[in-house]
Amino acid sequence: QVQLVESGGGLVHTGGSLTLVCAASGNDFEIGTMAWYRQAPGKQRELVARITKGGDTNYAEAVKGRFTILREHVKNTIFLQMNSLKPEDTAVYVCNVKTMSSEYSQFDSGYWGQGTQVTVSS
Repeated sequence: QVQLVESGGGLVHTGGSLTLVCAASGNDFEIGTMAWYRQAPGKQRELVARITKGGDTNYAEAVKGRFTILREHVKNTIFLQMNSLKPEDTAVYVCNVKTMSSEYSQFDSGYWGQGTQVTVSS
C-alpha cells in the first residue's frame, strides 16, 4: 500500500511562485515514475510533469521553462517548483505514483493523492 501526502498549494498573484511537495510512503513497493497532474474547471486532467526513477523528465508544453520537477530518491519525494505562475495554472494538482511492477502497464494508473489547490489570481 502506497500513501501519498501532498502539500504546497495556495493562492498567489500572477507571476508568483509555489512549490508543491509529494511524499510517497510504504516500503512494500519500489517506486517508479512519479508525476504531477492537474485538473482545471472545464478541462480534462492533464499531465504537468513527470520524473522517472532514473531522473528523466517530461513536461507539459504549457509549463516548460516555468516549472521544474525534482526528486529526492531516498525519501520518495518529488517537488514541483512553479515559477511565473499564470491564472491558467489554476487547478487542483494531484500527485501520481507508479510502482515498478506497473511502470509500463496501460491498465494500472498507479496511486493518486488527494490533490492540492493552486489558485493564481490576476
